[in-house]
Amino acid sequence: MTFLYIVIGLVLVFDFINGFHDSANSIATVVSTKVLSPIAAVLLAATFNFLAFLIFPLRVATTIGKGVIDPDIVNLTLISSAVMAAIIWNLITWRLGLPSSSSHTLVGGLVGAAIVGSGFESVILPGVLKIVAFIVIAPIMGMVMSYIISVIVLHIVKNHSPSGVDRHFRRLQLLSASAFSLGHGGNDAQKSMGIIWVALIATNQVTKDADIALWIVLSCHAAIALGTLFGGWRIVKTMGQRITKLRPFEGFCAETAGALTLFGATHFGIPVSTTHTITGSIIGVGATKRLSAVKWGITGKIFWAWIFTIPVSALLGAALYYLFHTIF
Repeated sequence: MTFLYIVIGLVLVFDFINGFHDSANSIATVVSTKVLSPIAAVLLAATFNFLAFLIFPLRVATTIGKGVIDPDIVNLTLISSAVMAAIIWNLITWRLGLPSSSSHTLVGGLVGAAIVGSGFESVILPGVLKIVAFIVIAPIMGMVMSYIISVIVLHIVKNHSPSGVDRHFRRLQLLSASAFSLGHGGNDAQKSMGIIWVALIATNQVTKDADIALWIVLSCHAAIALGTLFGGWRIVKTMGQRITKLRPFEGFCAETAGALTLFGATHFGIPVSTTHTITGSIIGVGATKRLSAVKWGITGKIFWAWIFTIPVSALLGAALYYLFHTIF
């Protein structure tokens, strides 16, 4: 039981770091447009990260718990290896100021540890491929929707004064930032729930058919909300200004597109990256001005961080599983 408590603690630490690392996704646009101060923005984001448990069914948690690797081969050594790999890669990318995906670090860690522990056949390939596909699909969806929303908004406000547009969208951006934070909490906190749930199944604490307990739901949402409160300030500048310069109406368009993408993915139980989603949305907004408004050099670095996340975290998960299995 002691090892189980340690693993649950590790998962909640990962969830906290997830909120810490990904808080920039929720607040970068609303901070960079100066609609909210950083402190007010993280308070808003943390609140809606937590409240997400009231809105979304736990389909993403089910995908992580049963749709990435065979639940029958899961043990606490495998889970601890995967979660440690995810924590390490999150901290490395945070240190470098790169908005990588906490979701994909966890998936990569699970896959790497499972392969070393039980072979390639233990990986549920269709589930992993679906998640990998959304590395491309999620930012494209965000990009296309933010472009369309931006064009519509530009058409609506074309006869209004810039100061009037700015004033109205400063208020509206509070709604869009809240919606995006709600989607962030709904999708990301469920990944940790799925890991705790499968750990309890592996140790025969609950049956495979048992629902995810309320204490798991509340603790995961609380951990990600607390992480958001502490904020990943290194990434805010990258997301909020270095991709393209944002005004309030553009922040509103990007956040609205990102929120709609996250709501759809969570509804269908698809673990997606809030990082990828909001990055694509910001690029879509920038492209409405002109393609050169998007700083493609910065975007390229972010793209490579996305590509390397699953392979690197899989290697870390595999190495940690081998190490833990050898020692213990």
